[in-house]
Amino acid sequence: MTFFDWPTTPQEVRGSHSITRTGLRVGGASSLHWWTERFTALGVPHDGVSQRDGRGVLDFEDFEGQRLALVDDGGLGDGEVWAESPIPTDHQIRGLGPVTMTLTQLAPTNVLLTRVMGMEALRTYLNPESPQERVHVFGMEGAGPAAEVHIAVRPDLRLARPGAGGVHHVALRVPTQAEHSAWDVRLRSIGIQTSGIIDRYYFRSIYFREPNGILFELATDGPGFTVDEPLEQLGERLALPPFLEPHRADIEAHLKPLKTT
Repeated sequence: MTFFDWPTTPQEVRGSHSITRTGLRVGGASSLHWWTERFTALGVPHDGVSQRDGRGVLDFEDFEGQRLALVDDGGLGDGEVWAESPIPTDHQIRGLGPVTMTLTQLAPTNVLLTRVMGMEALRTYLNPESPQERVHVFGMEGAGPAAEVHIAVRPDLRLARPGAGGVHHVALRVPTQAEHSAWDVRLRSIGIQTSGIIDRYYFRSIYFREPNGILFELATDGPGFTVDEPLEQLGERLALPPFLEPHRADIEAHLKPLKTT
């Protein structure tokens, strides 16, 4: 997950044509209850454990109003234990997914996800926030919530206005640079405007908008964040790509300390 530190940004105005909830996967029902107790103790706004789309979920918000959810992934999808985490091994977050987008109409995005991106329309379920509407689940069959996009159809909502607490874009993984280049060619060949391939040093990106205006990113797995520091030392110091290294002193002088519990 990437966060932008923009202190003067106004608050997001919630609505349609936006990413409205980001899922974080955990390994079971016991983890959801463990996190419920932690959120309560720390004053994190949450709704308690419930069932959605046949899975246990714990909806919560950060202190800027970003909507998140812990999702019992049933052991599907990859994940790694971080030995230095203050969270017990059995309850650590295993990875991202699913992501929920809210749109006023489904059909154009359905075409993009199924005919262009290669996803399947897997199922639907009632939207708990608008019981007269359904949420449509797209994904890779058998991959579980790590590879799902949920689309809530809400024609009654106004358009969202981006801001603090909102989500800028959703990123999808591409294994290799060769496949990444092929995706850029494929998108352009069917008339989808892209950013072209952007080298982020740690990975390569392609950006484009789906028909309702939500920004998608295709990002390579490699070379990865271990390209300039070993895995066991990730997060111990500020890592900068080479083009920012000459500005290290100025960047570090303006960093704000992170508060952790």
